[in-house]
Amino acid sequence: MNRILVSACLLGEKVRYDGGHKLDLFLTGTLGPFVEWIRVCPEVDCGLPVPREAMRLVGDPGHPRLVTSKSGMDHTERMERWAKARLDELSGVDLCGYICKKDSPSCGMESSGVFTRMFIERFPHLPVEEEGRLADPVLRKMFLQRVRA
Repeated sequence: MNRILVSACLLGEKVRYDGGHKLDLFLTGTLGPFVEWIRVCPEVDCGLPVPREAMRLVGDPGHPRLVTSKSGMDHTERMERWAKARLDELSGVDLCGYICKKDSPSCGMESSGVFTRMFIERFPHLPVEEEGRLADPVLRKMFLQRVRA
């Protein structure tokens, strides 16, 4: 069975900064029976609580800082230390792809989320897609073809 890394909030886990989730029924209902999900929530997994202060990316777009929106606390080093260790663990797992949460400061792909950026650098051959883009039939087909390859 294909193993796909997935943002935990998309599986319905209440790990978001506000204590909520972003359950994606395509992932859990349609795709779920055919894959083995490897869940990840970089913010919770690196030790941040639920709920927590919202965060944003600031500074250099190529290597942004992960900073809380109100207090300005910088969690970049904490996240990068955890991500390096988690990516080392994942190198021993036969992953086929990664589905990440759009616009997340840790998981976003288009917004260069800290963890996703490091994942892509570490596993450049694996397909990575944001959940919202999988609603596009062409992008979904391309992602699934790469996962199965």
